[in-house]
Amino acid sequence: MQKKKIPQLEFIALMASLMSIAALAIDALLPALDIIGQSVGTESNSENQLLITMIFLGLGIGPLVFGPISDSLGRKPVVYIGFIIFIVASFVCVNAQSIVVMITGRIIQGIGLSAPRTVSIAIVRDTFNGDYMARIMSFITVVFLLVPTFAPVLGKIALDSFNWEAIFYFQLLIVLLISVWFWFRQPETLHPEYRIKFTKLAFLNGCKELFKYKQSIGYTVISGFIFGSFMVYLSTAQQIFQQQYKFIDEFPYIFAGLTIAMVISSLSNGTIVVKFGMKRIARLALYLFFITSLIYVFLFYSSSNPSIEIILAFFMLQFLSIGFLFGNLRALAMQPIAHIAGIGAAITGFISTILAVIISAIIGKYVGNTALPLFIGFSICSGLSILVFNVINIKSKNVAINNA
Repeated sequence: MQKKKIPQLEFIALMASLMSIAALAIDALLPALDIIGQSVGTESNSENQLLITMIFLGLGIGPLVFGPISDSLGRKPVVYIGFIIFIVASFVCVNAQSIVVMITGRIIQGIGLSAPRTVSIAIVRDTFNGDYMARIMSFITVVFLLVPTFAPVLGKIALDSFNWEAIFYFQLLIVLLISVWFWFRQPETLHPEYRIKFTKLAFLNGCKELFKYKQSIGYTVISGFIFGSFMVYLSTAQQIFQQQYKFIDEFPYIFAGLTIAMVISSLSNGTIVVKFGMKRIARLALYLFFITSLIYVFLFYSSSNPSIEIILAFFMLQFLSIGFLFGNLRALAMQPIAHIAGIGAAITGFISTILAVIISAIIGKYVGNTALPLFIGFSICSGLSILVFNVINIKSKNVAINNA
């Protein structure tokens, strides 16, 4: 467990806060996408989606640098390097006069935020193990998911009270508060025996070591498929509810209400995962995700959007599944690689995020007049995830039999 303990509840809240800054930077902008797009000269909904998806590109690239550094310098210094980069990038966004500058700022924001996002996972792996790690990750995910619940509402309040730039200034204030909290309360967790001298070959050696663990790679790929599905929703939710369903003012509250489904399932996962095991729960959640999306595609393949009540019910079931998947898949991927937790968190985060960005870019452009392409994407991604999941476990059973 932890060498210098802070209360577990505070530890969960602090780690969730480090992860949640990225969610705040993404979701708080949703109510203002059209207005920001007009300000920087976008010409279509697909270009507005880039203001959401491109930050994920930075979130994927950044860990490749910050992960190895955190295994050498320690976890805490890397978090502050990331915060500084994020602050600089936020001012780039606020002063952007073109879509190119805004996208550049968003990518750099993502690079900066990848540091606390990656390091928080490494800190959890430094201090917890096995199903208990999955339990802690589930509770962290609960807090993490509360941010998307109210982030669009906060974004709309800032937009209505001031302007779209105020959303970025609000984010900077939150970063400063979390920085102070992290500085005074969280001890360094990198074990001395796991400290790796930072060299040009550190990342390459870490990659070679990570790819020995097929379980880690397999569950990382599944995370990419599921995260990609969720990213498509994030980038198209405003388009679906405000433009297709005409719920303009209600959108932040609909978005928040749907997020509650993930909060409920993540909280439930934290209470049952030690009893039933993260692998069993993840398998059942994958099948629920796949079956729900397939039913939607079958029912509405040749029709327009269903009523708002029906589509919300389907989204609720999808997000209940995702809540059981996020924490468990991350814990399953990190379980074998405690000795390279920083580099491991970086590379697995990079693989899953870049895969998710590609999936989001491909599927998102097909979302036009209906939400059907979104659910088709859900079914394809979850179907591939089930295939990978079963391959991993068949190989694991074969290895166990051969070693017996």
